Amino acid sequence: MREVTAKEAKNRFGRLLESAQRAPVRVTRNGRPVGVMMSMQQFERLRGVAWERLADTMDTLGREASARGLTDSELESLLADES
Repeated sequence: MREVTAKEAKNRFGRLLESAQRAPVRVTRNGRPVGVMMSMQQFERLRGVAWERLADTMDTLGREASARGLTDSELESLLADES
């Protein structure tokens, strides 16, 4: 992954945008990674994958809880418990 400093990103923003269309670019400040610039297409793809994984995980957990006998009213009681 290409890496640029925050100062370079600021000074050459147009070039950074062009570069990010081809591959993600890591942005650093004081030698530490602080961000990544990527194409909108890649971002949308990553976001879609994350939502699919979350939905799958929630479905799996729901089925497991139901199989173990957790009812909606028990779940509500557990969530309301502030201890």
